Amino acid sequence: MADRVRVAIVGSGPAGLSAAARAAALGMSHVLLEKTDHLSDTIYKYQKGKHVMATPSSLVLRSDFDFDAGKREAILGKWNEQAAEAGVTVRYKAEVVKIEGEKGAFALTLKDKSVVEAEAVIFAIGTQGNPNTMRCPGGDLPHVQYQLDDPGEYVDEHIVVVGTGDAGIENALGLAADPAQRNIVSILNRGTDFARAKAANVKLLQEAAAAGRIAIRLETSPAEVREGELLLDTRDGQETIPCDRIIARMGSAAPRAFVESCGIEFTSPDREAFPVLSPVFETTKPGIHVIGALAGYPLIKHCMNQGYDVVEFLNGNTALKPADEPILAEKFAPLPGSRPVDEWLALFGSRIEIFRELSALQLRELMLDSEVRPFAPGEAIFERLEVGSSLFCIAQGAVKVEVNPADPSVTVGIGEGSIFGEVGLISGRRRGATVRAAEPVIVVELSRNAALKLIATAPAAGRAVTRISIERQLLQIFGSGLTREDVAELVEGAEVKTVRAGEVVLAEGDSPDAPGGQDVYIIRRGSMIVQKALGGKQVFLSYVPAGSYVGEMALIDHAPRSATVKAAIRSEVIRLPGEAFARLLARKPELLRKARADMDKRREVNAFIEGRKDSFSGAVDMYSETAQFLIDNGIGEATDALLIDETLCVGCDNCEKACADSHDGLSRLNREAGRTYAHLHVPTSCRHCEHPHCMADCPPNAIRRGPDGEVFIDETCIGCGNCQRNCPYGVIRMDAVPPKKPSLLSWVFFGAGPGPGEPSKKWRKKNAGGVEQPKKAIKCDMCSGIEGGPACVRACPTGAAIRVSPEAFLSVAKLAEDR
Repeated sequence: MADRVRVAIVGSGPAGLSAAARAAALGMSHVLLEKTDHLSDTIYKYQKGKHVMATPSSLVLRSDFDFDAGKREAILGKWNEQAAEAGVTVRYKAEVVKIEGEKGAFALTLKDKSVVEAEAVIFAIGTQGNPNTMRCPGGDLPHVQYQLDDPGEYVDEHIVVVGTGDAGIENALGLAADPAQRNIVSILNRGTDFARAKAANVKLLQEAAAAGRIAIRLETSPAEVREGELLLDTRDGQETIPCDRIIARMGSAAPRAFVESCGIEFTSPDREAFPVLSPVFETTKPGIHVIGALAGYPLIKHCMNQGYDVVEFLNGNTALKPADEPILAEKFAPLPGSRPVDEWLALFGSRIEIFRELSALQLRELMLDSEVRPFAPGEAIFERLEVGSSLFCIAQGAVKVEVNPADPSVTVGIGEGSIFGEVGLISGRRRGATVRAAEPVIVVELSRNAALKLIATAPAAGRAVTRISIERQLLQIFGSGLTREDVAELVEGAEVKTVRAGEVVLAEGDSPDAPGGQDVYIIRRGSMIVQKALGGKQVFLSYVPAGSYVGEMALIDHAPRSATVKAAIRSEVIRLPGEAFARLLARKPELLRKARADMDKRREVNAFIEGRKDSFSGAVDMYSETAQFLIDNGIGEATDALLIDETLCVGCDNCEKACADSHDGLSRLNREAGRTYAHLHVPTSCRHCEHPHCMADCPPNAIRRGPDGEVFIDETCIGCGNCQRNCPYGVIRMDAVPPKKPSLLSWVFFGAGPGPGEPSKKWRKKNAGGVEQPKKAIKCDMCSGIEGGPACVRACPTGAAIRVSPEAFLSVAKLAEDR
C-alpha cells in the first residue's frame, strides 16, 4: 500500500529542508524525498571547508532552521541536528522518476518502484545535477571535471577553472589557498565583468590575483582541450598553456525533460529558462509548486524563505507576504499611484520588454538590486557626458533623447517598454546624449552588475538588449532618414559573432554567389584590418575601427570580395544578411548613395597601393609592414596613441619632463621604452583603448573615460594594482605622489627644488618628511583639462612626437613610405 501524505517535498536542499521543517512544525503530514543518502546534497557537494555566505544581509530569514554564514561542515551538522529534533520525515535513496495525477491526488513513483501519494507536491530539486558542459574539442577528456570536493587533494598541478560565477571563483580560491600544494591556478572569464558572482567573492579573487596566487584571464575561453595542455581563444589570438586538470563551473540548467513530463510549462524554450510560477510558487500544473534554484532564486536565504512560505500557503495562510516585501514596498513608495508591491511587479513584468519572460521570483530578486524612480516632464534622467554604465527601462511614459548637442530641440523619442543607456552598459563610455522625460515617466534603473547578470542568466532579456542595441547602431551608422520600421528586417536577421584576433571575417576572392557572399558586417566592438594579396604578399590597406561597416562592395557591385578583412584584436561583429540589405538599398536611394560614397573612398586606398605594386614594391612593403607594426603594438585598439618619429627625435627628453611637470612631478611617459620599426617608435604611454583592459577589474570604479575619449584614473583609486596587471602594454605604474616642489623660477634663481621633470628618489625621500605616501595607479590622461593639449607634443622642439588616432594610421604608414 502506498504512503499517503498531505505534501511530498522532492529534494532536501535549503529550500526543501525549510519546507519540511515548516510542515513538521505545523503538524502537517509530509515526506521529504532525497535521492542520495544524506541531506542537502547541494551544500554537501560544496568543496570541503568552503565558507558559505548568508546574503543578502538586509533580508530577514524566515525558517524553522537556523542559517548563518559559516563553514560548510558546520551548517550541514546543524541542519542534521535540527531535522532530527523537529521530527522531519525523510526518505533517503528515494529518487522520483514519475509524477501522475491531479491536485489533491498525486502519485509519485520512485526508482525502487514504490509509490508515494500526496495532495500537493513541492519541487525543490535545484539544478546542480545538470551542469553546462564544455563543448569545445576534447571537452570530454577524463581530466575535465564539473565538481570539486576537496581542493587539498591536488598538488603540483596546472589547474584551469572555467567560469567566474561564485562556484568557479570559490574553487579557484580553494585550489590556490595553500602555497605548500604548489598548484598553478588560472581562471577563465569570457568577458571582462563578473556579473554572476557576489561582490565579496570577486574581491577575494582580485586579492588572490594581486598576491600572485591566481592568474585571471579575461576575454578568454577554451578552444581545445588536449592531454597536458589547453588551447585558448584570447583577445589577442590563440595561446596554449600547460593544463593538468580543468574544473568547469559554467552554470547549470533545470532537468527540463523530467519537469515538463509532470505537466509544468517553462517561460521560454531556452535551456536556462525557469518554470512559469504564480505568486504562491504554483506551476502551470495545479498542486505542484516549485521553489529554490529551480525557480530561479538560488541564494540560500531566499530558498529557505520560499520553503517556509509555500507550506504556509498550503496551510491556508493566504495573507502571508514574501520576506522581501517591506524592502520592495519602501523602494516603490515614491512612485505615484500608491500601488501595492504585487501590482508594481506585474506592471513592470508586463510592460518592460526585457522583463517579460522573467518569473515573479526572478523579477523580485532583480528589483532588490535596482532603483525605480518617477520623473516629471522635461526632467533630465541623465546628461550628455555624464559618467554612468547602468541600464534604464521605461515602465510608464516616454523619454526623448537630445541627439544634437548644439540644438537640444532635435530629439528622438523612446517609448514605454523599451530601454536606453545600453551603449554605456556595453562600452563603459560616458553618456552620449542627454535623455529627458517627454511626459510623466517611471523608469527602472539596473546597475551595471544587475543588468549584466540579467543578460547572462535570462536568455530572452539578453536577446532583447542585443536586438535593441543593433537597431540603434544601424540607425546611427547608416542614418539617411531611416526609421525602426526600415531596418526591422535587418535587425531580425542580424547575428552577433565574436571573432578572435587574426580571424578572417571576409576573404578576398570569395564569390558573391556563395553562402554569405554578400553579407555586410558592422564592427560592434574591437577593430579590423583590411589586406589585399599583391605580388604574393598580404599588403595592408586600411584599419577599420568599431562603429564602421565592411562588405558592402561585393553586395553593390555583385563582384568577388576585393580584399580580406580580419580582426586586429578580439572583436564583435554584427552580420547583416546581404539579401535583406539589398532590399533596403533598393527602397532607400539616399542610403545607396552614401554606401557608394564610402566605396569610392576605399577604392582610393586600393588604387594608392596597386599603383605602386610594380615600380615601388619596396615602398609598398614598407607601408604595409609599418602599418602592421602599429597594429601589433596596440594601435589597433587605440583611440589616441603617442608615436615618435626617430628621424626627428634628438633625445632631449623634453616630452618626459613636460609630462612630469604637468602631473605632480610624475611622468606618464617612458620615451626610451617600447618598440621601434623603421623610424617609428611606440613609447610606453597609454593608448586610450576603445575598450580599456584597465577598467575591467577596478574595485572602486576609479578608471573612467573623459569627454574627449581620454581614459583617466580619478582620486578614488585605492592602489590595488589590478589595472597595472591587466594592461597588456605596461603603461600603468604604481607610485606615490611626491611632495610638492618649488616653482621653476625658484629653481632657476635660488637652486630650490629638483628642477624640471620627475624628481629623483633621493629628493622625494628627503622632502617627504619621513612619511611614506600610499601608492596609486598613474597613467597618461592626455593632459585632460590642461590648456593646449598633451604636454609631450607641445614640448617637442622638433615635432617628433605626434598623437595618433585610428583615422590617422594610414597617414602615418604613408609617411613611412615617403621617407
